[in-house]
Amino acid sequence: MGAGFFAQSEGAFLKSPNILTERDPSKITFETLPEGTVGLRTPPGGGRVAEEQSLVSLSDGSLYCVYRTIDGWPACAYSRDGARTWTEPAYKTYTPGGRRVKHPRAANFVWKCANGKFLYWFHNHGGRFVGALGANGRDGRSPYDDRNPAWLMAGREVDTPAGKRLEWSQPELLLYDDDPYIRMSYPDLVEDAGATFITETQKTTGRTHLISPALIDGLFAQWEACEVATNGRVLNLTGQLPAQAAMPRLPAFNRRDAKSEDQRGLDLRTGFSIDVWFTLPATWGQDGPSARPHPLLDSRAADGSGILLAAEVNGALRITLNDGRTECAWSSDRNLLTAGKAHHAVITVDGGPKIITFVVDGTLCDGGEQRQFGWGRFSPDLRTPNGSATLTIAPVVNTLRLYNRALRTSEAVGHYKSGLSSR
Repeated sequence: MGAGFFAQSEGAFLKSPNILTERDPSKITFETLPEGTVGLRTPPGGGRVAEEQSLVSLSDGSLYCVYRTIDGWPACAYSRDGARTWTEPAYKTYTPGGRRVKHPRAANFVWKCANGKFLYWFHNHGGRFVGALGANGRDGRSPYDDRNPAWLMAGREVDTPAGKRLEWSQPELLLYDDDPYIRMSYPDLVEDAGATFITETQKTTGRTHLISPALIDGLFAQWEACEVATNGRVLNLTGQLPAQAAMPRLPAFNRRDAKSEDQRGLDLRTGFSIDVWFTLPATWGQDGPSARPHPLLDSRAADGSGILLAAEVNGALRITLNDGRTECAWSSDRNLLTAGKAHHAVITVDGGPKIITFVVDGTLCDGGEQRQFGWGRFSPDLRTPNGSATLTIAPVVNTLRLYNRALRTSEAVGHYKSGLSSR
């Protein structure tokens, strides 16, 4: 025991050749793997915590193991000989050799599904910011924090010279609690008669959730997705766009509950998404210190209420929401935008978990090297995104769709690939 409950840990496995066949418990035998005296640890240069190993088998007989660290990224390794030896541990990536997956000090579990693909539970934030907290935490913050919401990715096998490996989809927000301090962890997955259930707990209360088939199916089909959703679409402009258009009324986030005795607020758990293709001018960002944000969409009224979407000088997109009482804003990751290049973005404002996400050019923002979080929370006091009845559209925008619901990440990825195929 030590700082952060466990100061040092590594993973090992017990393997029994006869536990399923031997009726006499005294004759059941075990061996400890991997061979030797060293278990699964963090990658070279990583911290001293490597725990809660989660294991699945691949179709070529290989084993894949993923486990938590305090470094800000989960670690993983492959075995080609039944867990006797393992590849050198590495931080988990979306694709072999690609972008790292962010995750704090929390359970992150992988499951093999009936269709031969995989699902992975994690919390989609971390990086060096979690690693800097150490095992003990710092300034009131802990590497155990922010296990809410939970996110889900789908995985599939890919061939490599060393054998099968896994690559992963862009994440979907899976479960949340209205109180950001509530944690959820230690999940398990059950498939039954075509339905998918996920259980989770935080030490004292266990819960079982039936997961939307659309979310699961969308994750599994994300690699092939290449179409534009029509459900909930309230504006669809392509080609030469007008400088102004009628702004559809988007759903309010909350209202007064006239049926309650004290007329309290009623959370409507609605949301909306903006889908936009744009090409910034070749001169964008060349003004040095005098450079200013480039507005793309503006539905603000005279009192400031409404929506502003702008390209920032740091290469990020930023959305600002104002209802005349409360203003909220969040930005995408930086350095994603290039002058003269066509970009696609889906900005989703989800009034269920009160979270804003950016999917830019088919990738869900995760904060990159600049931030712990790529997704951001907005105030539950924000009443509505509506402002002016007129939407001002910048000339650099050539496709615009508005939805009166929160699009899923998989839908946003499909929109991007559909747009690529038509360009």
